[in-house]
Amino acid sequence: MIICGHYKGIDQRIRDHYITMEISVGDYVLTGGELAAVIISDSIVRLLPGVLSDETSALTDSFQDNLLSPPVYTRPAEYKGMKVPEILLSGNDKLVDDWNHDQAIERTKKLSPE
Repeated sequence: MIICGHYKGIDQRIRDHYITMEISVGDYVLTGGELAAVIISDSIVRLLPGVLSDETSALTDSFQDNLLSPPVYTRPAEYKGMKVPEILLSGNDKLVDDWNHDQAIERTKKLSPE
């Protein structure tokens, strides 16, 4: 069960007697716990078999290997003069995997240095 606080939180008596675990979804304040509950539910449910159409997809998510995900590019290969990096179009799976890994390391260093 997830208990969602509102305004200033959960009554301390409830916390003392019923709450067995507290989870933070970040260092910010929300108007209520409902959004945090949805974030927690979504992050757990997506790991259940059958929820994602490709179950192996979750294995390459951000933080799965303590790294952020590399940049994502979709089609077309060029949009308004902005191009997908050539290496991703090369067809060389080893080079693409190496590039993705290097990009994940760089993004992690930049965006999540701790």
